[in-house]
Amino acid sequence: MAEWRAWHDRFVTPDGRVRDTGNNGIAHSEGQGWGLIFSAFFGDRPAFERILAWTSRRLRRPGDRLHAWRYRPGLAQPVDDPNNATDGDLYIVWGLLAAHRRWGDARHREGALAIARDLLRLTLRETARGPFLLPGAAGFETPEGLVLNPSYILLPVFAELSRAMPNGPWQALSAAGLDLLRRARFGAWGLSPDWVLQPHAPDAPLVLPARWPPRFSYDAVRVPLMLAWAGQATHPALLGAVAFWTDQRWPQPPAWVDLISGVPAEYGASVGARAIAAFASARIAGRGATVSLPSVNDSRDYYSASLLLLVRAACADSGTPVADG
Repeated sequence: MAEWRAWHDRFVTPDGRVRDTGNNGIAHSEGQGWGLIFSAFFGDRPAFERILAWTSRRLRRPGDRLHAWRYRPGLAQPVDDPNNATDGDLYIVWGLLAAHRRWGDARHREGALAIARDLLRLTLRETARGPFLLPGAAGFETPEGLVLNPSYILLPVFAELSRAMPNGPWQALSAAGLDLLRRARFGAWGLSPDWVLQPHAPDAPLVLPARWPPRFSYDAVRVPLMLAWAGQATHPALLGAVAFWTDQRWPQPPAWVDLISGVPAEYGASVGARAIAAFASARIAGRGATVSLPSVNDSRDYYSASLLLLVRAACADSGTPVADG
């Protein structure tokens, strides 16, 4: 509970906006979703309702139940890009379903399913390799194929939705996602990229799109977290990430690595990323392995602190023992 309060006091405004302190204080649907997950997990209903109210009031898109991905305070029009971010909407769904389990309010479950239905309506694409959710409703379909974000393959959320919407495509999305993560591995360690292009031809190799640096970086660090959370302890994308983080050639894991050149960042991974590495290593080691985690206050910014709190939630959900370190 102290860790939740530390995160809340640093990053949540009194009206329920989650501030990205490393990015000029903007809000994301991702951060709002994490705030909902954390407040439901730690049983803080007043905070949950404040975060939910702000999210619905400021980010809800007209015409559907999805949310604009970014809010920039101080602008005359803070929502300057109406596109959604599929991971943000999935995190909001996850938070709503967690709230329904904890407090039994049917409105939370109904809200989660309404968002999920619109995600399927607006972002689901069937391919020869199975179904995928686009990273957003607009802008990710090209003549060459679909641009996908591997960190948006949120296996624990798909599992929750499979129970809540048993007739939905969630198990198929999980299977196609696991297959993509097996194929989308690059560089010496076989790491997940932040972004990848799935060509229309099912047997064509995956491509690193030129629009983004070809890196295992701030997005892709969430891939091993979600694999470990889902119990996929032998998945090659998880094993590759742990091999990279524990490589003896550097005194501490780099923040990112270029998947083509192999050149790493000149600075180290954040506290949150190192927490993911510790959790993933414990899941590989098996039952009884303990994860040593620092405090949220040891993280310099919102993103690192959020990853750390996600790891604490994952440890509790998976029964992984935690030692405060």
